[in-house]
Amino acid sequence: MKATILKLDGTKGKSIDIPLVFSEEIRPDLIRRAFHAVTSRRYQPKGADPMAGFRTTAASWGTGGGMSRIPRTKAGPKRKGRSAKGRRYRSKGRWFPAAGRGAIIPGTVGGRQAHPPKSCKILIKKINTKELDKAMRSAIASTAVPELVKGRGHSIGDITLPLVVDDTFMSLEKTKVVKETLSAIGLSAELERTSKRSIRAGIGKLRGRKYRTKTGPLLVVPSSEEKQPILKAARNVPGVTAVSVNELDMDMLAPGSHAGRLTIWTESAIKDLQRRFE
Repeated sequence: MKATILKLDGTKGKSIDIPLVFSEEIRPDLIRRAFHAVTSRRYQPKGADPMAGFRTTAASWGTGGGMSRIPRTKAGPKRKGRSAKGRRYRSKGRWFPAAGRGAIIPGTVGGRQAHPPKSCKILIKKINTKELDKAMRSAIASTAVPELVKGRGHSIGDITLPLVVDDTFMSLEKTKVVKETLSAIGLSAELERTSKRSIRAGIGKLRGRKYRTKTGPLLVVPSSEEKQPILKAARNVPGVTAVSVNELDMDMLAPGSHAGRLTIWTESAIKDLQRRFE
């Protein structure tokens, strides 16, 4: 299987052989499992206070009074008998005396939660190493299938996949030049698609993530000790993620467990990929 290298001006260059990893069988089920296993490592345990709902003066009135034996709150200091109202609470526009109000048990108004979240819950999902490796190879192979890439919503036009660019692409130092180069190789419609932001629906807009940006191309460069200039230049392009071959994971190749992300490989990254999955 061969791929044609594109130059910075969009013209076609020489053809190279691509690794056999691009011929791997595509397994959406494995990709989904691997994605959830990788992303679950970022989960943080959470749980309710063990004493939540128990910090009250409520106690059962016992039997013989013709009332249920649920714990009921007390009126308060220096308040006795039928006139003991103590604190009051508001429900459906009306005020009710808090004395005698049910508490502690889950079935009462203001009682404790029946099944609160527990910090001892196991959040991390496991996956076998061989299955994770096969899922990675399958996710890489899906980047060369036009039907899957278009199915994710990417605008690629008539671009031939896998998309491989010349190594001079790694020397770009300006974000403006990166946008112009991506437009020259035929991704102007993709950049226009990812440049639009939408306001998140829900309470998340109040928690530091008000805007949503669509996922754009993934730019892969070879692994080296020195940082490539393109990694910093492409950082401000909306939707674009620039990483090295060693940094590839399921969250980048298949965001949301959906395979087929539009991926731009450099010529050296293809060779590095062959050494990693040989």
